[in-house]
Amino acid sequence: MFEAALFYTFSALAITAGVLVVTLRNPISSAIALVSSFFCLSAIYAILGAHFVAVIQVLVYAGAIMVLFLFVIMLLNLREEVAVPWGDFSPRVVVGFMTAALLGGGIILAVSVVGDTGLISAAEAGADYGTIRSVGMAIFSGQFLLPFEAVSALLTVGVVGAVVLGKRNL
Repeated sequence: MFEAALFYTFSALAITAGVLVVTLRNPISSAIALVSSFFCLSAIYAILGAHFVAVIQVLVYAGAIMVLFLFVIMLLNLREEVAVPWGDFSPRVVVGFMTAALLGGGIILAVSVVGDTGLISAAEAGADYGTIRSVGMAIFSGQFLLPFEAVSALLTVGVVGAVVLGKRNL
């Protein structure tokens, strides 16, 4: 019961922080909301028993990726924008709210129709669940090897593209 309450609390905090990431005007405040969302997701992983994934979430995303985001924000030297009053909605905001409502309704409908999510409990998963060995075996042997290599190639192309865009006088 206590774990369920913690799970729902961290889930609500993660969703709130995610909404703040999108809605805040100040890029530094948005980045801090993203860090809090990462920490909430890490807590959810820890509650679910995937301790390795929780630690990687903190180290890689809340640590390295957010440092990269903050460097980009400082490099771009973003200024404060003029605040838009709450009653002045652009068509993009209306379409965004409609899309979010449709997506949320679709998820609720899918969960209510399917009922059983097919998730297994921690007791059924075994002692090896969420360990470094099990994550490594899942990534590097079998069905996840090709997507893992594709993501690494995509990240390499992204880094090269960022260098080319950032340094025009090569």
